[in-house]
Amino acid sequence: MPTLKARLHDDLTTAMKARDELTLATLRMALTAVTNEEVSGKSARELSDDEVLVVLTREAKKRREAAEAYDQASRAELAKRERDEGEVLARYLPSQLSDDELQTLVADAIAQAGATSPQQMGAVMKLVVPAVAGRADGGRVSAAVRAHLAS
Repeated sequence: MPTLKARLHDDLTTAMKARDELTLATLRMALTAVTNEEVSGKSARELSDDEVLVVLTREAKKRREAAEAYDQASRAELAKRERDEGEVLARYLPSQLSDDELQTLVADAIAQAGATSPQQMGAVMKLVVPAVAGRADGGRVSAAVRAHLAS
């Protein structure tokens, strides 16, 4: 069993013993998403830690988007619950890049690609996205690349 999935299971057991309802519900949801990913497709398979991270990142993004939707609908209590679930998931995700670190990665990718105009954004993104590897939101990366190429 991959170590991240094992950690999720261990933390689920700990949350059950501690009667931590928020963590328990969030980890159950995350493990269900991982299991669904494992059995999707033509044959069942065990996910690697990187694939589990992709699933957890997707679940965290769903929580952020749901919180924003609840805020717009004036449902503060539901928005808070979604944010709290996102914080639980954040424990398992790699730390986010700072703005300076992201700018450095973008500048390096632009230099490597030899990009000089916004039309070459795709080539730069192909280099930046693997380097970022889930440590920054795609929209944030895209905005940084666009700003660098526009200047």
